Amino acid sequence: MAVSLYQIAIDAHDVKALARFWTRVLDWKVLYEDDEEIVIGADEHAMPGIVFLLVPERKTVKNRLHLDLAPDDQEAEVERIIGLGARRADVGQGDDVTWVVLADPEGNEFCVLRPKKSLTE
Repeated sequence: MAVSLYQIAIDAHDVKALARFWTRVLDWKVLYEDDEEIVIGADEHAMPGIVFLLVPERKTVKNRLHLDLAPDDQEAEVERIIGLGARRADVGQGDDVTWVVLADPEGNEFCVLRPKKSLTE
């Protein structure tokens, strides 16, 4: 039996605002939307996607799972994403790491890595 990663689910207090932020970050589009969930992706057939699910509570602790983004130019991408509404975040990473930790508008941490050519680099 084969299995593949279908989508990543993210709880959100404001699904519309968070989905719009991530569509701009990833240059994806909204593929499905109702009052309680929004699915975004590059294309409806390009998996995985991200689904934002409405929850009543706000985020309160550090994520146990986060997204890693690999841009062509780390510094330029960090500034672009901050301009979209992210902020720098400190999760104890120290000053000597090669990635930048940011938080989306609801506080979900994610990393902007240096450019990558493979998953094991």
